Amino acid sequence: MRLRNIPGSREVIAESEFVIHEDIMREKKGKWHEVFGNDRPIRLEIGMGKGRFIHELAALHPEYNYVGIEKYSSVLLRALDKRRAMREAGLPDNLYFLRMDAENLTEVFGLGEADRIYLNFSDPWPKDRHAHRRLPSRAYLARYREILIPGGIVEFKTDNDDLFAFALEEAKAAGWEIAACTMDLHHDPAMLEGNVMTEYEAKFSALGNPIHKVVLRRPDNIM
Repeated sequence: MRLRNIPGSREVIAESEFVIHEDIMREKKGKWHEVFGNDRPIRLEIGMGKGRFIHELAALHPEYNYVGIEKYSSVLLRALDKRRAMREAGLPDNLYFLRMDAENLTEVFGLGEADRIYLNFSDPWPKDRHAHRRLPSRAYLARYREILIPGGIVEFKTDNDDLFAFALEEAKAAGWEIAACTMDLHHDPAMLEGNVMTEYEAKFSALGNPIHKVVLRRPDNIM
């Protein structure tokens, strides 16, 4: 379970230069290229946890800009340590963070402002009445479709069988193309190529849990 309460975490986050803060984040809608100071494609990780995945991606791919989204202050606090180390090591300055709920994505990002979204080991919200809160639900796919470019991509990884089945059903119902899919990522050479692991992925795969992954392509039309 993620830690949610570390005394002083909100104050540290409020002072960080790597966080776009709540009082101005909505002003950045449609202007994220100005934040980064270039016109490189923007990619988001929603629910980034401690940030292993997005930090490694940002270091490997300076040709992209990255935004990590996390709603729990105590978890984001851990990611800030990695971000400071990234700058000290002279790695690209192509990563910012938002502390926010993903429900508000369309208030912060404009039409077609991102080209890819990563969902990694998202909360399964197992009760049926909470299905709309699951990040691969059709409710969230509608938000992703709005902020992604035509043909934009959502990549989803999990070890949860039920959540993965749900994600596939929701994608089909919402008209998204399933561009690639595997039930066992670490034994699928084609899909494993270039894979960057998260903290949970390293833990679960070490236990022998198969990792599921699907790559979804956004429908051309916005409805």
